[in-house]
Amino acid sequence: MNAPMPHIGEHIRFWREKRQRTQAAVAGLCGITEEYLSQIERGLKVPSLQVLYALARELSVPTAALLGDNQSDLVSENAYVADGVVTALIGYGRETAVRPVTPSELRERVESAWRIWQTSPKRFTEAAAILPELICDTENAIRAHRLSSDSEVRRDIFRTAADLYFMLRSYCRRAGRIDLSLMVADRALRSAEEADDPIRSAAAKWNLGHVLLAEGEHEGAKETAVQGIEALQQLPEGKDAQAMAGALELVAVVADARRKNWWHARERLSGNASLRAERAGEGNIMWTVFGPTNVDLHTVSIEMEAGEAAEALRVADQIDTSNLPSIERRFTFLLEVARCYDLRREDPAVLVHLLDLEAISPEDLARNPLAREMVCRLRRRVRPTYRRQVEALAQRLGIA
Repeated sequence: MNAPMPHIGEHIRFWREKRQRTQAAVAGLCGITEEYLSQIERGLKVPSLQVLYALARELSVPTAALLGDNQSDLVSENAYVADGVVTALIGYGRETAVRPVTPSELRERVESAWRIWQTSPKRFTEAAAILPELICDTENAIRAHRLSSDSEVRRDIFRTAADLYFMLRSYCRRAGRIDLSLMVADRALRSAEEADDPIRSAAAKWNLGHVLLAEGEHEGAKETAVQGIEALQQLPEGKDAQAMAGALELVAVVADARRKNWWHARERLSGNASLRAERAGEGNIMWTVFGPTNVDLHTVSIEMEAGEAAEALRVADQIDTSNLPSIERRFTFLLEVARCYDLRREDPAVLVHLLDLEAISPEDLARNPLAREMVCRLRRRVRPTYRRQVEALAQRLGIA
């Protein structure tokens, strides 16, 4: 039996009662039994990450709200999303009398935001400082140029808007706000269509696919990815189209894996995705980090999800992520390796990888539900030799 994690159960019960939902109704919609939900709320069972996501979705709260470790977390539904970002998004960018920024300035600022998001260990803090004004300026530029007679300037503005909303999709999703992530993914798709840019339209589908995966809509995610691939087949052959189609193939791979279609996932990964990676080479088309290394990383993910931790670790030992341009992708890889060791109960290796993750991006570690769950398990079973290090890590992450 899983060891208890009472604070998760208490938070689930808190939000269920606040939403005036019965255990039977919530359990049924999440695909679990009422008795199982009762055991979770009483701290007798630990929900899997998939069940946790389903519960958060049904209770209309970010996953972080169910994982909080003190009473203040119970009333903070926007714990990881800066208020200014939420206000700018919900307000759809305040209108100002100031002359709109130039397309070139806007492009430079969005690309700078992407560099922060992909490379900074403090990316949440730094992004939150610049995003509210950038959202507003982007929306003002769209309003100013929507009916412009200069079609190329208009398209450039919409290209830049699409790129910003691609980043916001990742920011909102990683911050636990799937609702906002879906909203900005839709804006990115509309902006890409307005720009009449096939590669960005495909990237918009890639972003939407990731939101659907996070929502548990695996079939919809795969369908979206396949639609994007089919649209790209109408373009002249080139590295960008190959790389973008390859990134979409990986969305379909993950969708198959989440539905436990391991054979289909492995076949698509070793077939279509690998072939496109060979043709495109290493790259970062539309910030997807697609290339042979990313395909290898997905091999680790699939084997881990299939429960083949030994095979996942064998593959992981052959992967060098040092040259990947995305801190998020390197973080995810190390997290999955840590999870493999966690499944094998190799606690020293789990601790080493968690400390490596903290060194790479302490803000990501603090915000990641799976990482926090591993730290909690490690605290309960770790040997005295490592207890002091584990306790110090838990304190730094704010785990009581």
